[in-house]
Amino acid sequence: MEAIYIIEPGCYVRREGGALNVVKQGRVIDHIPAEGLKRLVLVGYVNLTGAVLDFLIRRRVETVFMTPTGRFRARLGIDEHRHVALRKAQYQQLSDAAFASRTARLIVAGKVRNMVRLLLLRGRQYDDDVLRSAAAGIKPLVNRLERTGDMDRIRGLEGAATRIYFQCFGRLIRNDGFTFNGRNRHPPLDPVNALLSFVYTLLTNEVTSAIQSCGLDPYMGSLHEISYGRPSLACDLVEEYRVFLGDRLVLGLLNRKALAADDFIYRQSSQTAYTDEKEMKARRPVEMRPPIRRAFVAAYEQMMKRVVSRGPDQGKMTYRRLLLSQARAFGEYLQHPEKEYSPFVWDI
Repeated sequence: MEAIYIIEPGCYVRREGGALNVVKQGRVIDHIPAEGLKRLVLVGYVNLTGAVLDFLIRRRVETVFMTPTGRFRARLGIDEHRHVALRKAQYQQLSDAAFASRTARLIVAGKVRNMVRLLLLRGRQYDDDVLRSAAAGIKPLVNRLERTGDMDRIRGLEGAATRIYFQCFGRLIRNDGFTFNGRNRHPPLDPVNALLSFVYTLLTNEVTSAIQSCGLDPYMGSLHEISYGRPSLACDLVEEYRVFLGDRLVLGLLNRKALAADDFIYRQSSQTAYTDEKEMKARRPVEMRPPIRRAFVAAYEQMMKRVVSRGPDQGKMTYRRLLLSQARAFGEYLQHPEKEYSPFVWDI
């Protein structure tokens, strides 16, 4: 029970002895034992009592607050990590332009290789020349990455690879109830984009937790520029999991027809800017119905408990453990740059 998600709208959490109760309309709908609880994720507008906050702080339970659409809002973090030397190395190394561009190049190369692998695999499975052609178009960008040290150029190549990938992403969907005409967000305009944005947010929160548990600062990265409130390092390190974990989860649910078009709420709206979260919630073009959101989170948790082999040196580990292992490897790289960081690359 490492992570628990509370996504029932209109509920509140109260303490009862050594456990938490989720209450809605005066009725207890869930009971959460404290034993083994490491992370609590609140999706939507869930109320907490002061006693619950004190309970979470004393038991050092990381608590994440997300909007109903899956956007990150805040984190109740117990950040007392004493590894000052690691953070010092992070600030020094990532402040060096050459080291930062080298790091960004490694991250983007890992992301691009995973894109190529998925397109090649599905191209073979579906006998689809368009997917194979897209993979062939993306693959040379890895070589071009290796020959540049300019940060803007690295970001440009990442953007080029992503555009090619999403131009053919719709061909990966084998469910007549859904179409994909390009990536959009803030807010997503269709169900597929809503699912992608939601799972990317879940993964970014996972990576942020892994980074913090290792003693790193999630706000100091390389590929993503430093911006107030943006966990740039988490945004960097999540890139290697977007395809392997995020996209594959969404595609798997769609292609198994675990989701249907009427599992979503649709609104006619041409609005693209909102004054606040409340207005966006009321007017966003598409959102998952609450039961489907719960089912999606359950599928995500099931995925994170799956096991991947990391070779004879590291053995097998869950996907959640993989994120922690990679964050530790990145910390080792910052302190010992000669041990080059290797992003997770999907072997097929």
